[in-house]
Amino acid sequence: MTQNFLKVPTFTDNQDEQNRLTANAINGLLDGKLNSTGSITLTNSSTTTTLDDARIGGDSMILLMPQSSDAASENWYITGIDKQTATINHSSDTTTRTFKYVVIG
Repeated sequence: MTQNFLKVPTFTDNQDEQNRLTANAINGLLDGKLNSTGSITLTNSSTTTTLDDARIGGDSMILLMPQSSDAASENWYITGIDKQTATINHSSDTTTRTFKYVVIG
């Protein structure tokens, strides 16, 4: 699940409207409203889960926040960060382990 915040057009014929949209976007950023979050559930009975997100690039940092005690006790690390994808390495388990995530960079 990704958040879809209003994108600012790069150009409009109405300069006042352009300024308003730009100011709203900047104010949203200052309030922490980044369009860089999502949610992922680790694949059960597997040791890897692929995170597919168009915002991921080779230099991205991906932060995970567990959403349950099972997720919080999971040992995981991320490899294979590339264009639009990363691999989360984890234990093979049958419990549901869901994380919220943020992609930076």
